[in-house]
Amino acid sequence: MTATRPDIMFSVCLLSRYMESPTRQHMLAAKRILRYLKGTLSYGIWYEKGGEGSCLVGYTDSDYAGDLNDRKSTSGYVFFLAGGAVSWASKKQPVVTLSTTEAEFVAAAGCAAQCVWSRRILDQMGWKKSVNQPTRIFCDNNSAIKLSKNPVLHGRSKHIDVRFHFLRDLVKDEAVELVYCGTGEQVADIMTKVVKGETFEYLRDQLGVKKLSDIEDLKVN
Repeated sequence: MTATRPDIMFSVCLLSRYMESPTRQHMLAAKRILRYLKGTLSYGIWYEKGGEGSCLVGYTDSDYAGDLNDRKSTSGYVFFLAGGAVSWASKKQPVVTLSTTEAEFVAAAGCAAQCVWSRRILDQMGWKKSVNQPTRIFCDNNSAIKLSKNPVLHGRSKHIDVRFHFLRDLVKDEAVELVYCGTGEQVADIMTKVVKGETFEYLRDQLGVKKLSDIEDLKVN
């Protein structure tokens, strides 16, 4: 279901960490996800033809040290095309980061790797508009953005795994452009942590997940 429903990505990712030895609590959480899906069977991702959404745009976020067992952070990203989400992920980071900046930087690096793959696919499909210009990736951490641009800060982040530093090369080559956005506008927030009901519904709508009847009303108007 996560292939078509990005709104349950974080919940499924969190439950999958306990597949080896699940408890009754995890089974109840899985049933709750299934009840949510049953109540939202008429929901799906809506894509618009043309308009401003014709260019690939990404959002990246992380939940710093959210796992209480090993204190690893959770990375999340989502890419949009034609007004709807086309690629998304929620994954626990492979390393333990020592600050929010590092956690956001590692998350942005993973997002950039997916961005490179998406750009190649779009290039093969002839979607030149998204390839001939840098792909904008929105991040809500200014320090992580500065870290990707300023090599002087390398001494402060040397302990981060070297493979994440290829993000700097992508920014330098203008394949990726990291742009700051406020926390309230961070759509990838739904991929990294539990949010309140109102916030969840808002972010779900921002992902392009809409009710079929609402889409029909929009077409009529």
